[in-house]
Formats: sequence, C-alpha cells, structure tokens
Amino acid sequence: MFSIFLIILGLGLFESISSLDNAIINAQVLQTMTARARRWFLFWGMLFAVIVMRGVLPWLIVFLAAPQLGPIGALTAGFSASKDVSHTLVNATPFLLLGGGVFLVFLFLDWLFLREKQFGFKAEKMIYHHAKTFYVVITLCFCLILFLASQKNSTLIIPAGIGLLIFFITHGLRAFAQRKEQQLLNMRGLQKQSTQANTSQTDFSKLLYLELIDAIFSVDGVIGSFAFTLSVPLIFFGNGLGAVILRQLTVGNVNRIKKYVYLENGAMYSVLFLGLSMVFRSFGYPIPEYISPLTTFICIGYFFFRSAR
Repeated sequence: MFSIFLIILGLGLFESISSLDNAIINAQVLQTMTARARRWFLFWGMLFAVIVMRGVLPWLIVFLAAPQLGPIGALTAGFSASKDVSHTLVNATPFLLLGGGVFLVFLFLDWLFLREKQFGFKAEKMIYHHAKTFYVVITLCFCLILFLASQKNSTLIIPAGIGLLIFFITHGLRAFAQRKEQQLLNMRGLQKQSTQANTSQTDFSKLLYLELIDAIFSVDGVIGSFAFTLSVPLIFFGNGLGAVILRQLTVGNVNRIKKYVYLENGAMYSVLFLGLSMVFRSFGYPIPEYISPLTTFICIGYFFFRSAR
C-alpha cells in the first residue's frame, strides 16, 4: 500500500510540474474567451484530459506492446497474479521502456539545448549557447543506444526508433502550438469588436486548440509514467491527479506559480532521470520501482526550494 501511495503521489507531482507550461498557455488563452467557453473547457476538457489522455492512452500503449494480453489483460496486467500474464508483461517490458526512455532523454536534450529558460546551472547557459550542436548530440546518443540494443537484442532497435519518431512528432507539434498561441493572443483585441457569431466561432477554434495542446503536452507525462509503474489503473489515478491539479493552477493565479522560476528545471531533470532509468531497465539493469518517484521528489523539491529562496 505504501508503494502504491508513493507511485500515485509521484505520478501526480511529475504530471502537474512537467505540464506547467501547458497550464500557462491554457491560462493565457482562456483570458481571451467568454465565460461560457471557459466553463466548458474546465469541465468537459478536464474529463477528456483525465479519461482519454491519462486513461485510454496508457492502456493503448500497454495493449500495443503486448497484444496477446487482450484488452482486459492490458488493463489489469499490473495487478494480475497469473503467471502467463506476468510472463507476457515481463517480455514486453524492455520494448515499452526503451521506446519511452529514448523519448524522455531526447526531450530533456531538446529543453537543454533549444528552449529558453531560467538557467539553474552555469553549464545550462553554456550548452544553450551551443544549440547548433543539438542534432549532433542526439545523433550520437541514438547511435549509442542502437549499438547497445543490437548487442542485447536486435529487436530492441524497433522501439528505439519509435521513441525517436514520437520525439520528433511532438517536437514539431509543440512548435506549432507556440505559434498558434501567439496568433490567438494577437486576436484578443480584435475579438472585442466581433459580432456574437464570430465570437462563438472564435471560442470554438480556441477550445479545439486547447484540447490539442493538452493532448500534446500529456504525452510526456503518459510516457514518463511507465518509469513509475506498468499498472494502467495506477497511471490513471496518478496522472489524473496531476491533471486535476493542472486545471486548478489554470483557474487560480498561475502567475504566482510562474514566480517559482526553477520549477521547470526540476521537472526536466526528473524527465532525464526517468528516461535513463527506463533505458537501463530495458537493458536488464535492476532498478527498484521506488527510485523513479524518489528522484522526482528530489529534483522538483530541490528546485522548488531554490526558487523560493
């Protein structure tokens, strides 16, 4: 029970902190919408975020990684006492972990080299000023992972490639989301002069945009959750908790959260350690489950207190 509690708490913390940028975008766009549209997003949008993205997506990933489990087996595999189910899940685990680990490690490198941020360490500033070497670094890292995968099990090359593909897809979608956000914010002044019909149409497009970026930003949390556990129900409750906290930040004073300038650093270093944990576990290194929530608490806690100071 303590392990379950620790996993859910760690998932909730990781999901809420790693999606702070999502909360900030949501808050900025919601300010340009009518009260009715805001209420719709905060209720129905939360149901979509919790049930579909944090519930269905983890189940779908486990099912695709081990289709022989079946739909029900993929849902209950983490708690099943059946030896056949456990054996199938154990066999599928390296493929699931390696793909997710590659995605998370490259996500951290993308943040370290390319994204604007508050520098927590001097090395971050130096690396950011050498952003042009980003693609060289990820190419070398990917070649190293492919080499290790071929030495361990040549079929592991496939999930490594899938992890890289998911990274580039989300990388492009995030860039699109940032451009679209600026366009929507620029429309704020024009919206005040629009007719009611145009306002409703604009709100509808913004709602679709917010749901899209919520789906994009939730991919990090969903994939990272497999570093904590392979149990879909635990992922659902933990990530769902984080999604609820995220909505509360959106409704509340998000500017207060933005004052904790190093929280994003804590989330991204947590992403790095979770990704490395998944990669090492996929190659057969035994890493206890409590390590993932523990590193998350340490990384986020350190940068939280540093921000407060």
